[in-house]
Amino acid sequence: MLTLSARFILGGVFVYASFDKILHPAAFAEAVYNYQILPDGLINLTAIVLPCLELVLGIFLIINFWMPGTVVMINLFLMTFIGALLFNMARGLNINCGCFSTTAVESSMNILTVLRDTSFLAIAVYLLYAIFFSRK
Repeated sequence: MLTLSARFILGGVFVYASFDKILHPAAFAEAVYNYQILPDGLINLTAIVLPCLELVLGIFLIINFWMPGTVVMINLFLMTFIGALLFNMARGLNINCGCFSTTAVESSMNILTVLRDTSFLAIAVYLLYAIFFSRK
């Protein structure tokens, strides 16, 4: 039951996070650009591909499809997202994280954003353990 809840929560988060980015790729490309991590040539590609992958991975979690690969990818995504947040916080950049919305209404990156994403990572790590290491 715990694994089912974890799958639905994390899957729902990823599906929800993808919607605004898919609907507004130019605004999400600007958010990606503001991180100042990727070369300019990868900004648009990332803005198009990343939200689609988030949607697919979220759906895969919810429908329990290809769980080993899905859980590994979810963990890698979350570690990358947290790393990008921490990197830019350390650099002192005060930008919209672009996590759930491409509008300026979403708050800037701060420690609460990192804690929120870390809580998602904790759920993902639990799923990783449940899929690969727990005895059934």
